[in-house]
Amino acid sequence: MLNLNINQLAELSKKPALFTPGEKKFWDDPHISKCMLEAHLDPNHDAASRRPEIIDQTVHYLFESGILKYGMKVLDLGCGPGLYSERLCKAGVEVVGLDISERSIEYARRKAKESGLKIDYRCMNFFDIDYTNEFDAVIQVYGELNTFPDAMRDRFLKLVYKALKKDGIFIFDVTTRAHRMKYGLKNGWYISNGGFWRPGMHIVLEQGFDYPKEDTWLDQYIVVDEHGIKVYRNWFHDYSLDSINAVLNAAGFNTKYVWNDLTGSPFTADGDWIAIGAVISGLS
Repeated sequence: MLNLNINQLAELSKKPALFTPGEKKFWDDPHISKCMLEAHLDPNHDAASRRPEIIDQTVHYLFESGILKYGMKVLDLGCGPGLYSERLCKAGVEVVGLDISERSIEYARRKAKESGLKIDYRCMNFFDIDYTNEFDAVIQVYGELNTFPDAMRDRFLKLVYKALKKDGIFIFDVTTRAHRMKYGLKNGWYISNGGFWRPGMHIVLEQGFDYPKEDTWLDQYIVVDEHGIKVYRNWFHDYSLDSINAVLNAAGFNTKYVWNDLTGSPFTADGDWIAIGAVISGLS
């Protein structure tokens, strides 16, 4: 029987303070991580990872442009099931792939072994890395930088800076305000007999909250099942080219390349995404 506490539900439905955390056990939840892995591997949508043809185009462009070269050492942060790491390894670079999801890392390791690929996959948090001048390139794709509050973002960039060789490059992408305006905010609810959030019957209340002064928005999911109520929060801080450049400059980087996406599409100010190749200051 579903355990529905109306007062608790009403309280959780209120607009939370900026970057208030939700349920801690999210990406490593046994059921959710299984469904997330399936979403990563589904070639018919880009809900979790970009479609295979876009990933192929991205890796091809990075090598064709000379940004990445044979023999480099690359750190793939948020590698998931290894969709980019595999392609990078096949192109001839040494890859270290990090992700917080044990299930995704286990899949990536198994797949690499089956394919005869030597990739160093590690299950760990981004903020636990401690590399010094070790990598020619660090990549972080699909807007993960958007999910960090400012203090965590700045700390993360210091770790990336430290991990890179002095002539290394940080390759990443972020969403812009146009992205949220295009897709809108989620608001609605549904009952499921088993889906992404739970294997059995549950209720999901989807909510979207906008914080326009901070260029931030929240996708919130309140999940109710027989065990109680839990809230999951996905925070996203959008950027303009000016604002992401300011953040990078403060962290000791200069923007060397800018595109609409990592396939090399020319930058336009009204795009949904900004893709960046940033180098240590003085080397742009």
